[in-house]
Amino acid sequence: MAIKLILRNAIYPLLIVALLGCAGIQPHGVWDGKTHVVYHLSELGKVNFVLNNISNHVKGAGGAEHVDIVLVVHGPALRAFEKEGLSKRVAAGVTRLRDFDTHLVACGNTLRMQSLTVPDLVDGFQVAEEGGVTRIAALQSAGYLYLRP
Repeated sequence: MAIKLILRNAIYPLLIVALLGCAGIQPHGVWDGKTHVVYHLSELGKVNFVLNNISNHVKGAGGAEHVDIVLVVHGPALRAFEKEGLSKRVAAGVTRLRDFDTHLVACGNTLRMQSLTVPDLVDGFQVAEEGGVTRIAALQSAGYLYLRP
């Protein structure tokens, strides 16, 4: 019993990490010197928290040249990025993200459900016509690390 616990909790995870490392798992199959991360944001109450997380992430990585970040927004959180009624705090956060070359992606399904268009949002958003979660899954399949603060 104790041996099974040790194998399950310690040895197997290390073996998996080692095998993935040997397989050379990298975004797009080639290491370009950047960490590739997709942030998932759907909760309105976490918008400023996530914007600050991304800013801190870029600074902690040593600058935008060391990290490629995609922020995928869907659900209620997308309302925070509307030009009309945009808070100063969100506007400042988005400006920082654009300065860091962060890719801003809006869920096409959410846009349709909320009767919004890209011009209704702050500048810089692209649309994931296939849907936000579908885009997230595609990015993960391409090697992007997934974060949902």
